[in-house]
Amino acid sequence: MTKNNNVRVRFAPSPTGYIHIGSLRTALFNFLYARNTGGKNILRIEDTDQSRKVDGAVDNLIKSLGLLGIDFDEGPAQGGDKGPYYQSERLAIYRKYCDDLLEKKAAYYAFETPEVLDEMRKLQQLEGRQTMYDGRARDLSEEEVKENLNKGIPYVIRLKVPKDEEVKFEDLIKGVIKIETNIIDDQILLKSDGFPTYHLANVIDDHLMEITHIIRGEEWITSVPKHILIYKALGWDVPAMAHVPLILNPDKTKLSKRQGDVAVEDYLNKGYLKEALINFIAMLGWNPGEGEENEFFSMEELSEKFLLEKVQSSGAVFNVDKLNWMNNSYIKNYDPDKLLELSLPYFKGTDVDVTDNDHTKKILLAIRVYLNKLDEIPEHTKIFTQDKVVIEDVNLLEIIKADTSVTVFKELISQLESVETLTAEIYKDKISEVQKVTGVKGKLLFKPVRLALTGSENGPDLPSIVEILGKEKVIKFLKEYI
Repeated sequence: MTKNNNVRVRFAPSPTGYIHIGSLRTALFNFLYARNTGGKNILRIEDTDQSRKVDGAVDNLIKSLGLLGIDFDEGPAQGGDKGPYYQSERLAIYRKYCDDLLEKKAAYYAFETPEVLDEMRKLQQLEGRQTMYDGRARDLSEEEVKENLNKGIPYVIRLKVPKDEEVKFEDLIKGVIKIETNIIDDQILLKSDGFPTYHLANVIDDHLMEITHIIRGEEWITSVPKHILIYKALGWDVPAMAHVPLILNPDKTKLSKRQGDVAVEDYLNKGYLKEALINFIAMLGWNPGEGEENEFFSMEELSEKFLLEKVQSSGAVFNVDKLNWMNNSYIKNYDPDKLLELSLPYFKGTDVDVTDNDHTKKILLAIRVYLNKLDEIPEHTKIFTQDKVVIEDVNLLEIIKADTSVTVFKELISQLESVETLTAEIYKDKISEVQKVTGVKGKLLFKPVRLALTGSENGPDLPSIVEILGKEKVIKFLKEYI
């Protein structure tokens, strides 16, 4: 794609808590588009709803996105010449343009109390009508408005949506969308507390920050006509828009907190690697194109390949099994030292001595093929820390107590007793000698040894297990079944 330094995109979250998986994808798609085009990625904090603000949410958001490799060219941390980047610091700006809309008769004062509005909605529901503001304050005279203002009656300022018209726009992902103005609410632009609503602040900020492409979730499509009406009333160009599909549960319902983990931190805390999470999230609703069979991409590769034209218009299913498969693939191929560093917190609560890095790394490398996520480490370390192997399965006990098994155990003990330090390679040599001496081979040779040392038929590579357990423990476990 030809680089376009004029491209400016923005991620504009509310500081209401942790980052939702859907918000992460929106942030990622904006970041990838900016990097692909050579444009700018801006972070703007939409904190006009002070009642929902969560202390520390902004710092947490910036930290988490930075950890995942998503950075910004302008924002609260970096600054920039289009700030402030907190909407709560831009209130005078919003009031100025709101006054412009009032002067142009594109907006109006409304003085209804919450109780009156509630009664209005109840009546509409009883009559089976769409619940929306009925426009009763649209035709207040200038005298009535002035009188109410002089009396100090609380008010909001609403958008005056024209009747019997059609708002039409072309979405870069969804195509042409048309919405009749008669079903569009006279949206509140300025609340009674003097703070703007999302709709007013969003349009003003996107214009003043020179945003060229708005990339966000499709749940905002119904708001676009209101925004277009504001753009036109203020005489401004409308940015290009791209509404990405919803992220769905396997049952095709919208991904929500009621359905399980949706916060990015939840996944990171469980031991999903950041590279795997970013790779997986990027593929939710986007694909690199025909002929591309590879599913594993670094952030740099995603930036090179990302095109809005390749974002699908239908919902994307969040498949945890696919995420687990992808994360397992990353774990299996991760740099051992880096993986160890990330894994150490998950060894807490196990009997593994994490002060011995070499020993801990051996265990980690032996079990990593089985890990979908790092919080599964404790359940896979038990075979290396148990003092006694207990087998309760009758069929397995028959195998381990068979004459051939006992013969193998005795000969293996004999072979190992002369060894000073037991390594995987030495074990391979010794088990080969056991095969020659006893004539026992295949499953009859290896299966009983695995059972005696771990209590399980399956598990990590047996030579690795032997090296980790060490000579004394191996001989001790073998003797238990002679």
